[in-house]
Amino acid sequence: MSEARASVVSDDGMRPSPGGELQMDVALGLEGLRKTFGEKVAVERVDLAVPAGSFFGLVGPNGAGKTTTLSMATGLLRPDAGRVTVRGTDLWADPVTAKSLLGVLPDGVRLFDRLTGLQLVVHAGMLHRLPRTTARERAEALLRALDLEADANTFVADYSAGMTKKIALACALVHAPRLLVLDEPFEAVDPVSAASIRAILADYVGTGGTVVVSSHVMDLVERMCDHVAVLAAGRVLAAGTVDEVRGGASLEDRFVELVGGRRSGEGLEWLHSS
Repeated sequence: MSEARASVVSDDGMRPSPGGELQMDVALGLEGLRKTFGEKVAVERVDLAVPAGSFFGLVGPNGAGKTTTLSMATGLLRPDAGRVTVRGTDLWADPVTAKSLLGVLPDGVRLFDRLTGLQLVVHAGMLHRLPRTTARERAEALLRALDLEADANTFVADYSAGMTKKIALACALVHAPRLLVLDEPFEAVDPVSAASIRAILADYVGTGGTVVVSSHVMDLVERMCDHVAVLAAGRVLAAGTVDEVRGGASLEDRFVELVGGRRSGEGLEWLHSS
């Protein structure tokens, strides 16, 4: 009689190897990613390993390469060099399998905005091969959770910026992906809705999902994420748990120290009140 054995993953995303030592269970792996636009190097040899079950923040100044990196990580942009794996599946070698595991909220998301909110989320679910009835049930539940139920039958073209962000998040969630990659998910979202989204994402991670989120708000990342990477000029300057990266300081202070570029108010004395 054979004995069934389960692979055990600990809270920090580690699992035992056949030899007994712990090794990281990687939800998203980026290896040597590089992207140029003409003579401009947008991303230069980025290596990152996002642990399964983590809430991973990607932070950096404007122009750091965050959106380009996430676009390559989700199959929206082909890298000049490097490799992306989603739960061990090579994204570019087997894009159908890899993308079925992904939920993506890209920067500057374009939606079929002549559909109603409910129609759009149902459509997204059916694109992921959900039966129509299942897609509708999930869409209705997501609209309730994101406080969009009253606008379920409103055309997305008539949504505000914050509502559009929330309906795009619902589309990313409807097929219950293993990994969520969200580019600035809280931008233009009101504080009450932001709190609801954070609660949904925390529950998702608590049940084994993995979230990668980019944000400019250091305090939010520090409170929400357990892992973080600092990106600047297309390179990873630091990566690890939030405590490891901040090194006893606040994440914002550590970020400024790593990235540099803080400017004083010298020359603006004319702004001072007399």
